[in-house]
Amino acid sequence: MLISAADLAKELQNQNLILIDARSYKEYSQGHIPGAVNLDLFAYHWFDTTPQGMHIFNEQTKKLFSFVGVTLSKKIIFYDDVSGMLAARGVWMLMYFSHQNVFMLDGGIKKWQADGFELETKTNGFSPSNFDGKPNLQIIADYEHVMQNIGQSILIDARTKEEFTGDVIRGARRGHIPGAINIDFSANISEDGTIKNEKQLEELYKIPKDEQIITYCQGAYRAANSFLALKKLGFTKIKVYLGSWGEWSNRTELPVE
Repeated sequence: MLISAADLAKELQNQNLILIDARSYKEYSQGHIPGAVNLDLFAYHWFDTTPQGMHIFNEQTKKLFSFVGVTLSKKIIFYDDVSGMLAARGVWMLMYFSHQNVFMLDGGIKKWQADGFELETKTNGFSPSNFDGKPNLQIIADYEHVMQNIGQSILIDARTKEEFTGDVIRGARRGHIPGAINIDFSANISEDGTIKNEKQLEELYKIPKDEQIITYCQGAYRAANSFLALKKLGFTKIKVYLGSWGEWSNRTELPVE
C-alpha cells in the first residue's frame, strides 16, 4: 500500500492512474505533483455509525469518489505532506470499498521534493465516473462492534497522550474508550516523512500478529495511518472505528475511562 517517490515518478504518464492530493486546496494551489487532482479529505469527518448513518456514509463516499473519477480498474495513489493521516484515510476508505489497487506516496510531497522531483501549480480537473465499490466489513467498526469487543479486541488509541488522558478535551467527555492503549500515530512516521521500517514499528506495536485490533482517534484519520502501519507489519485482523472519539464521547450512554 506504499509507493516510493521514484516509483511514482515512473507512473505519472500512466493513463490508468489517478493521483490524489489529499491536502487543502490552498496547499495544492501553491504546488503539487504533476497531474494530481485535489480532494481535501479532511472535510469528510463522519460521527454517526448507526445503520442509517453507515448507509449515508457509503452513499456519500461513493459519490465523492465518482466525482474524482475513481473506478475499480484505476490505480489510485493518495499523498499529503508526509506519510500522514489524510493520504492514509484515502487509502483506507478505498480499501473499505474493496479497491485492490490503492497506494499512499511514502513520504508525501516532502519526500517527493527532497528526491529532486518537480511540482506544478495549475489546477487539474476531474473526469467523473460511476464508482460502486462493495463495502468490506472486515476493516471497519461501528460503535456497537467496539462496545461488544471491549476486552476482546485490542483497542489502539492513535491520539496524543494529552487527548488520551483527558488533559485535552475534544468531545462531550474526556478520556478514552475503556481498555484502550495509547500509541500516538505520529510515532509511525520517520524524520524524512516516510513510514518507519518494520523493526522500528515492531518496537511500537508489541502485539501478537493474530490479535483482533481496532484503531481509533478523533475522526478516523490518525487511526487510518495506524491501520496502514499495522498492515505493513503483517497484521491482518484490523478494523478502523469510523466514528472514533468524535462519536463515542458524544454518545453519553457509552462507557469511558
